[in-house]
Amino acid sequence: MTNIDKNWKKNIILFLASQNISFFGSMLVQCAITWYITLKTQSGIMMTISIICGFLPTFFLSPFAGVWADRYNRKILIILSDSMIAIATFILAILFFIGYDAVWLLFVASVIRALGSGVQTPAIGAILPQLVPKDKLTKVNGTNSSIQSLVALISPMLSGILLTMSSIETIFFLDVITAAVAVSILILFLRVSVHAKALEKQRITYFGDMHEGINYIKNHGFVKIIFSFIAIYFILIAPAAFLAPLLITRSFGEDVWRLTAMSVAYSVGMMAGGMIVATWSGFKNRVHSMVLSILVIGACTFALGSIPIFGFYLFFMGLIGAAMPFFNTPFTVLLQEKVEGDFLGRVFGVLSMISSSIMPLGMLVYGPLADFIKIEWLFIGTGLLMFAESLFMLGNKVLIEAGKPKFKPEM
Repeated sequence: MTNIDKNWKKNIILFLASQNISFFGSMLVQCAITWYITLKTQSGIMMTISIICGFLPTFFLSPFAGVWADRYNRKILIILSDSMIAIATFILAILFFIGYDAVWLLFVASVIRALGSGVQTPAIGAILPQLVPKDKLTKVNGTNSSIQSLVALISPMLSGILLTMSSIETIFFLDVITAAVAVSILILFLRVSVHAKALEKQRITYFGDMHEGINYIKNHGFVKIIFSFIAIYFILIAPAAFLAPLLITRSFGEDVWRLTAMSVAYSVGMMAGGMIVATWSGFKNRVHSMVLSILVIGACTFALGSIPIFGFYLFFMGLIGAAMPFFNTPFTVLLQEKVEGDFLGRVFGVLSMISSSIMPLGMLVYGPLADFIKIEWLFIGTGLLMFAESLFMLGNKVLIEAGKPKFKPEM
């Protein structure tokens, strides 16, 4: 028996508790910043700048962060990034409290928070296999997906209430407190062995390590192919992710409750999907679960562009949310199982770079198109293409072979 076998339940409970407490505070602040900029400026340009500040730093930092996650103690990286975000948020809270409430300060804060997230994402993806037995990764990732969906459901509502009843700096201070609690849990209670590469004497050759990681992805049949499909998937799902509120406004009316109902339907669906994955774990071949997810999401996206009844719209949006964990969880677990431990950080770093860039870049095309053609057509077109992509995945022998279980579950 290894240390993972003996202590993994305690360790993963502590780790997920710390990360979801931190995530809760971050979601409160993210919603507060978005609504504050919207209400204060009512400017599309300002919102665009805010989105750029939240995406671009993660894109540029992710390759370096992936190298760090492979070179150094991953727990320390998570602690440092959380602490950096908390310090920046604390300074922002003080400035707002004494009257310096310029919008550009929120842009700076968003950049710093995005940098912290860029460091955390590969480190978290890489550290989980150090904490959890391989045959339990699906249940743990599914459970975490449900918890995060619940947080994503509650946070906007609580953030709105707090913003109505008090000032935005109150929410900033709450985020500092949640970050402090999360970091304290990691420092005081979580025990995790340092991975082998971090114990080696390191030569500072970041670009060499990055190049090595890129070559690893290029030469790893499964990772190269699944990343290609992932990039296409992100391009195709961008309209459903970004243009759904605009479709509702144009087709059903400008009522705020409709947008809220859409968000709630999606979050509830995703929470339910995460719980199903955590208990059932999906098909034995994990790629089959991913294919099913894309089939359902493609069909629902097609339906969103076809059905003019708002109640059905909410139903299909909830179904998309429920299908998401059936893609995200097995995909994450496959990476954690198939990629060598010394390369996990860099692989997750490249994944973070893809996820933080492809969808926003897709919107450079979809956004202007939405002003010239009906959004429903974009939904119908991308829904059909996702359906086709799922069939190509099902016919890919490398993916199907990689998705097969390689070990028997432990008793």
